[in-house]
Amino acid sequence: MIKIYAPLAIACMIVTGIIGFGLGYYLTPEYRLSMYDKNTMDLGSPDRWLDQRYINAMISHHRAAMLLAEQAQTTSQRSEIKDLAAKILADEPTAIYELYAWKKDWYGDMRKVQDPIVTRLGSYDEKFDLRFLNALIAHHELGLAMTKEIKTKSSRTEILNNADAVESFLSSTVKIFKDWRTEWYKL
Repeated sequence: MIKIYAPLAIACMIVTGIIGFGLGYYLTPEYRLSMYDKNTMDLGSPDRWLDQRYINAMISHHRAAMLLAEQAQTTSQRSEIKDLAAKILADEPTAIYELYAWKKDWYGDMRKVQDPIVTRLGSYDEKFDLRFLNALIAHHELGLAMTKEIKTKSSRTEILNNADAVESFLSSTVKIFKDWRTEWYKL
């Protein structure tokens, strides 16, 4: 009969746990992603999972735009906001589909990205459109930070082209939103 010395058994379990965590951290991008503040869209170091983290973050980014647009579409009284919301809801699914296709093709990952939590804009009042514009401007500024970051870290052509296109779109629309905010609310 073999006697197991309790402190040795505990030490072996601790070492095994540390090794398992380390391997999981190294092999699985979700371990690494969990180490970051998800509100900052920090993509982490330029490792083999960088593009996958960008894809997941960009899917979440597009979904956040859709969730904000759904609120605006059903609540706003302004035709410009309703048209913008309709355009977001029409265009974003195509961008999301392309990102999911890359994720599947490049990483064999078919998991759905969890919807982000977005600001609740509340019911209609004279400041509803201002709340929507402020939320969308902040949302676009986070997206711009993400595209700037990925362009300094990734070397994959498709990702860099995506970041360029997204950055161009976000930059031009932020200006439009700020102009509307100035025109409508004198801010």
